[in-house]
Amino acid sequence: MRKLLVWCFALLFSAASAADEPVYRSFFGDEAIDGYDTVAYWTDSQAIEGKKEFTYEYKGAKWRFASQSNMQLFIADPEKYLPEYGGYCAWAMADDRLASVDGEAWTLFDGKLYLNYNKSVMEDWREQKALFVEQGNGFYKERFPEQAQSAWY
Repeated sequence: MRKLLVWCFALLFSAASAADEPVYRSFFGDEAIDGYDTVAYWTDSQAIEGKKEFTYEYKGAKWRFASQSNMQLFIADPEKYLPEYGGYCAWAMADDRLASVDGEAWTLFDGKLYLNYNKSVMEDWREQKALFVEQGNGFYKERFPEQAQSAWY
C-alpha cells in the first residue's frame, strides 16, 4: 500500500512537472487551482472551493467559483483574477520547474495572486517573495513566451 501511495504521489507531481501547458490544471478534471475560486482570494481574502454549477472555461481550463457573482466578476475581467505563472507553484517557478499547487497555499503580493505547492512551501516563498518573483518571471517568460506577452503576465 505504501508503494502505491508513493507511486501515486510521484505520478501526480511528475504530471505537473512535465506539463507543457501555460495553465496548471488538475490531473483529473482540467480544473484550474484544483477547483478553488480565484476571485474569492481577492473578494473574501480566503481560499474557497468553487462549485460545479459555477464553472467557466478559459485558457483551456475549467475555472470554478463559489457564487454566480464571482463567476461574473471573472468573466468581466479574467486577467485581473488569474494567478501568476498560469497557476503553477511560484516557488518551483523560481527554481525553473513546474509544480502543482494547493489552493490553500496562496499570497496576494504587489497586486497579483501567487500559488504554492503547499503551505510549508508558501511560508518559505513568502520570506523572499520579491526575489522569487523576479526569478519566476524569467522562467515563465522563457517557458511560455506567448503567455508572458499577454496582459496576464
